[in-house]
Amino acid sequence: MNSAIELAALGYRYAGTDRDAVSGIDALIPAGEITGLVGPDGAGKTTLMRLMSGLLRPSAGTVRAAGLDPIHNGDALRAVLGYMPQKFGLYEDLTVQENLELYADLRGVVGEARALEFERLLSFTDLARFTTRPAGKLSGGMKQKLGLACVLLGGPRLLLLDEPSVGVDPISRRELWRMVGALAADGLTVVWSTSYLDEAERCGRILLMNAGRLLYAGAPRALTERLAGRTVQVDGIASDRRAVLTRALAADGVIDGVIQGSRVRLVLREDAARPDVAALGAGPQSRILEVEPRLEDAFMDLLGGGPGGSSEVANRMRAVEMEPALRASVIEADSLTKTFDGFTAADRITFRVPQGEIFGLLGPNGAGKSTTFKMLCGLIIPSSGRAGVMGLDLRRDASRARQRLGYMAQKFSLYGSLSVRQNLEFFSGVYGLRGGHRTATIREMEDVFGLGEFRDVAPDGLSLGYKQRLALACALMHEPAVLFLDEPTSGVDPITRREFWAHINGVVAKGVTVMVTTHFMDEAEYCDRIGLVYRGRMIAVGPPDELKRSVATGALPDPSMEDAFIELVSRQDPDPASIAA
Repeated sequence: MNSAIELAALGYRYAGTDRDAVSGIDALIPAGEITGLVGPDGAGKTTLMRLMSGLLRPSAGTVRAAGLDPIHNGDALRAVLGYMPQKFGLYEDLTVQENLELYADLRGVVGEARALEFERLLSFTDLARFTTRPAGKLSGGMKQKLGLACVLLGGPRLLLLDEPSVGVDPISRRELWRMVGALAADGLTVVWSTSYLDEAERCGRILLMNAGRLLYAGAPRALTERLAGRTVQVDGIASDRRAVLTRALAADGVIDGVIQGSRVRLVLREDAARPDVAALGAGPQSRILEVEPRLEDAFMDLLGGGPGGSSEVANRMRAVEMEPALRASVIEADSLTKTFDGFTAADRITFRVPQGEIFGLLGPNGAGKSTTFKMLCGLIIPSSGRAGVMGLDLRRDASRARQRLGYMAQKFSLYGSLSVRQNLEFFSGVYGLRGGHRTATIREMEDVFGLGEFRDVAPDGLSLGYKQRLALACALMHEPAVLFLDEPTSGVDPITRREFWAHINGVVAKGVTVMVTTHFMDEAEYCDRIGLVYRGRMIAVGPPDELKRSVATGALPDPSMEDAFIELVSRQDPDPASIAA
């Protein structure tokens, strides 16, 4: 194998810590293909990328990239390497063209080559029409394409991409993969870090890490083949599928499970018998069928299984009591419209969410989801129409409604200058908790979400997974009747995602009503119904399986939720570039 990167006994320990962030990594990354770097939160993926790029000096072992030592040959390596970190440094007040010019200056691209590079990259990323648009006004997918264009200036031979698809919709994700796949086909070596295992399946090779160590290196299919006969699906469920999942995860031999529309997918321990379908309480017509394993199944198996289906925070929560007249319409959008400076972000959106339902709001970046979401939380005043929560009109009673709901914002409504404990104290006060009850609730949240050891740490010092745990704790501490979750698991690994959904499923069982936005389509499968928004309008509403059936064809008889999302949006506007804009 012709190797682009060689790692030998590589290790790194951050100052002031007592364990290695990366430990004893031996691996060869082949040239001219896409290698996926996967692992749970805190596995060491970003640290490893920083070691490859020369941003960190190894504590032990060696790394060579493009035949160069990143520390001793840093200048030579930077000439052939492009690195796009998780928070790539676009200047949002500069236009697309100005960002390109800035990065061309930094990489020494001048003269005739500069103009040719700009023309090539603007054509490749389909950004030529947007050169005068400020980067801050781009959609999430377009920002990522501009970031990719910037790191490609100068024609690198090696490309490191750290979670490039976090926060972008499925259409933009496919566009990014198409572009990067074309680069690899032309001989570029790509290392793509991701928490989305469906993305990792597209890679020629993966490196799977956990707790700083390398657990597997090789082709994705070779790993999934180990699970042959151990992945099954509970079909024909007539009862509550969330309860079926919880019972299945408590059964002997079941190490992981997820909801897929009306069905429940399970991973069995090696040599374990299938669970008793009658004991799952799925109904008389239910059955267990073998299904083909996925890389995510193999990932969970390699890490010893998932976190289970029980939620301690839900177990401690009181059942939501609600007047019968309110139960059919806990969340209500009636011709909801919002206009900003002549631009209609949400256009006559109408739907109702009954008690105990999970309603998913999906759509491409910039479709109007967040605007709709914030109107229903009382954070934005509608231009027209009605937004209601538990019978309260949010135009008149926003402050009263906010006391009944919990809100977890997309960018975290945490205060970076306060510690974990101080954030919990602040939000408990905002939600009206007092005295001994407030103190006991804060301790309970620290215990349930494993925040105790971080109580004196500021949120910026937490990993992404723990930031999200803290944000969810702040949203749940007053036991709300309604929970709004804006991309709650964006960028987290499958284990943390399962932990979050165990909590969500648990509180729904107590009568909480949930509205969630997400770009991760496997997560959308947990919703009872989905509303798909495009260009400010609701273009489809229904259960996940119903939306998937609506796009099924002879060539694609069993479409995924991602297939349904892309097809339904494309029917409104078949030009992918127009959708991304």
